[in-house]
Amino acid sequence: MDRKHNPFLTPYARELRKNMTKEERRLWYDFLRNSPVKFSRQKVLGKYIVDFYSAKLKLVIELDGSQHFKDEGQNHDARRDAYLKAYGLTILRIPNNEINNNFDGVCEYLQTQIDKYNISPCKRETN
Repeated sequence: MDRKHNPFLTPYARELRKNMTKEERRLWYDFLRNSPVKFSRQKVLGKYIVDFYSAKLKLVIELDGSQHFKDEGQNHDARRDAYLKAYGLTILRIPNNEINNNFDGVCEYLQTQIDKYNISPCKRETN
C-alpha cells in the first residue's frame, strides 16, 4: 500500500475537505487543528480516505454517523480497520452523537491518546 499518495482518491479527498460534516468541522476547528501534534483531515491512506490522521502517532480518528451502526456499515468498517491496522495504525471511532452531546469528553479522551506519546503541548510538530 502506498499510504502517502493515491492519485485516484486525491480529488475526492479534496472535495471531502471542502464539505466536512458539522461534526468533522467541530472536531477540526475546536480541537485537532490546534493540537500540539499535526493532524491531517480527509487523508488518503492507500485505498481509503480517513477523517483525521496523525502520521507521528500512527493514529486515525473516524467520526461515525448512523450508517456505521447498520450491518453493512459495520462490515465495511471491519474490513477497512483490518486494512489500516495491518500497517500499524491505531483507529479510534467516535460516534457523531458523542461530538454533539459530549464534546468535552471526546476532547479529553483524544488528549489522553495524544499524551500517551509524551508530546509537549507547548510545541507543535512540523512536517
